[in-house]
Amino acid sequence: MLVGRNPLMRELMERIARVARTDFTVLVEGESGVGKELVARQVHAASPRRSGPFVAVNCAALVESLVEAELFGIEERTATGVRGRRGKFELAERGTLFLDEVGDMSLMTQAKLLRVVQDLAVERVGGAATHRVDVRLVAATNRNLQTMVDAGRFRQDLYYRLSGVELAVPPVRARPDDIPLLAEHFLERYRETRAVTLAPSAVQAMVVYDWPGNVRQLLRVIERAVALAPADVITAADLPAIVTEGHRELVRHGARRDETLRGWTSRYVRSVLERCDGNKRRACALLDISYHTLQSHLDYDPAARRPRAAKSTAKPQLVRAWLDAAG
Repeated sequence: MLVGRNPLMRELMERIARVARTDFTVLVEGESGVGKELVARQVHAASPRRSGPFVAVNCAALVESLVEAELFGIEERTATGVRGRRGKFELAERGTLFLDEVGDMSLMTQAKLLRVVQDLAVERVGGAATHRVDVRLVAATNRNLQTMVDAGRFRQDLYYRLSGVELAVPPVRARPDDIPLLAEHFLERYRETRAVTLAPSAVQAMVVYDWPGNVRQLLRVIERAVALAPADVITAADLPAIVTEGHRELVRHGARRDETLRGWTSRYVRSVLERCDGNKRRACALLDISYHTLQSHLDYDPAARRPRAAKSTAKPQLVRAWLDAAG
């Protein structure tokens, strides 16, 4: 299940719902760890093929010499000691075939795949007959396939076969307001193992961090904290140093400048607002404060240690006219 209330995630979920109704090939794009397979599974679960199988293939792990046997199958007694079996395309009959990391395939493997993607028909290794397959294709990549096409590292004809209906999965750093929600979701998953909660310091540290490993990395950090935290409340001290460094630096910087608590809070609020791309409503939700409180922090001048002077709303020409009349 996809988790998120961020506008980018809501838009993605709406696109999934629309795409799932069709039988078109889908290309899922996103960085490593964002949950591309989860998106593919949700497309399958919402589609008319939901009662059929969902078969996932890691294209990056395919051995060149075994690609055809793995994808298309092999006939009985093709070689001594070889047992016949169906390939992934046939195993996904009346369901969905998920081709993960298609950008990591060699050009030779791409050529073999193109032939089947075009005709949706496979010929097993050692066989002469062609078998039609009824599958829906969902491909995924963490690379820019158009750039690879331009560089000659991905077949243009295969790219056109796989693209057209794209689903872009946003990285975690683009939706910081979803980080507390994701963390709570993972904690709930392990509630039977150990019931723990998150302290505000842990949430703040996770929001500040960029999460280059995305959702997968966040899950591992939560697992580590559940296993190693000495108390039932996970604090920033229970998180890996790489996650908390940004938060510690934010605190240390304020201490070095002899900054007041209100000044530090104002600066922290600004950093969260920046992570939310200036969206004040999202920042309020993430900080769990009202719009009025948010605005008071933004109006505070840490250097002068007082609220910033209110800006005049009068138009410049009206101000000049008033001064002329007064002088």
